[in-house]
Amino acid sequence: MAGNSDPLTPRAKLAVTAGKAVAAASRAAGRGSGSVIGGRVALKLDPDLLARLAQNLDCVLVSATNGKTTTTRLIAEALRAAGPVVSNALGANMPAGITSALAGGSEAKFGVIEVDEKYLAGVARDTEPKCIALLNLSRDQLDRAAETRMLAENWREGLAGVKAVIVANADDPLVVWAASSSPNVIWVAAGQMWKDDAWSCPSCGGVMQRPGDDWFCGECGFRRPTPSWALSGDHVLDPHGSAWPIHLQLPGRANKANAASSAAVAAVFGVPPQVALERMYQVQAVAGRYDVVQFEGRDLRLLLAKNPAGWLETFSLIDPPPTPVILSVNARSADGTDTSWLWDVDYTRLTGHPICVIGDRKLDLAVRLEVANQQFQVCENLDQAVQLCPPGRIEVIANYTAFQDLRRRVGN
Repeated sequence: MAGNSDPLTPRAKLAVTAGKAVAAASRAAGRGSGSVIGGRVALKLDPDLLARLAQNLDCVLVSATNGKTTTTRLIAEALRAAGPVVSNALGANMPAGITSALAGGSEAKFGVIEVDEKYLAGVARDTEPKCIALLNLSRDQLDRAAETRMLAENWREGLAGVKAVIVANADDPLVVWAASSSPNVIWVAAGQMWKDDAWSCPSCGGVMQRPGDDWFCGECGFRRPTPSWALSGDHVLDPHGSAWPIHLQLPGRANKANAASSAAVAAVFGVPPQVALERMYQVQAVAGRYDVVQFEGRDLRLLLAKNPAGWLETFSLIDPPPTPVILSVNARSADGTDTSWLWDVDYTRLTGHPICVIGDRKLDLAVRLEVANQQFQVCENLDQAVQLCPPGRIEVIANYTAFQDLRRRVGN
């Protein structure tokens, strides 16, 4: 276990020290947490550093298009019942950020690691995890991300020889296909609200049949596996048929689904569902998401929605009309520069809400809202949008870099 023996060579120790120094310098210069640049420097000095840091940890990897940062937080909280945890809780989820996070956890027993979908196979090779959680796959960053089936194929190939227990969402056909190459899979019925990326069979290309909550391919017989864990209303059903209440401070059905997957992961590490779910109540906000902040005399709830699947989930948890909604969309490198995904979002769900539109690509969004027959105003910035809203609650929904801009402006 961690702390008993020192896996780090002198070179690895030098790499860790150098990485921390660079990260500290980056923070001092006001350039963010410094975890990515620190990790890059450390990996340059010792390319095997991630594997060395993970050597004495029981690791769980969490990957998905939506919900991985939140689920990582929930799992980390649950596993603290069994020992100290190190985690990349702020979402730096590529090898450099992961290395940087693990370098700060010398006494940890568990590593709970969020992993970008494209890096999952490589990080799994380096960290030899005990468990991997796969939540969903949907379109994101259209200009550069591989089409979803290709990502599923990468997962399928990359995970084929992995010893880890895979905890996978039985309701997402792409995830099921990706996980099916693994010998040890625990299926969770976590639901799938956004289905537009899974109408054709990932195995043969046939048309997927979707009677009720079930799904199957009428051509090759690929079908939904029988789950052993399930989300049922406000409860998680475990493999023995016991129902455990979910108490979360995080809103919405998507987070209950995240909690169900997290409970299944915690059980792999010996933490019982009741203990795991009780501990998840501690999580109030995740890297600013769901935070309510006071700004210009209003209460702004900050909500992150990066892609059509995320927007659909977010619309389901906002307060009813006439609560004002501010929408902010950028298309910078970290978001993906292609905004055509806006046309896949059903903005008619905002009917009755006064809407203000901000962000680098506010005009793209304005055209989309016009076609969806919504009433809206285009504003120069957050301050102007807030001034147009009455006192009280405002729902603010933003994609990735727009969300970071908002947090900086409101001092969150």
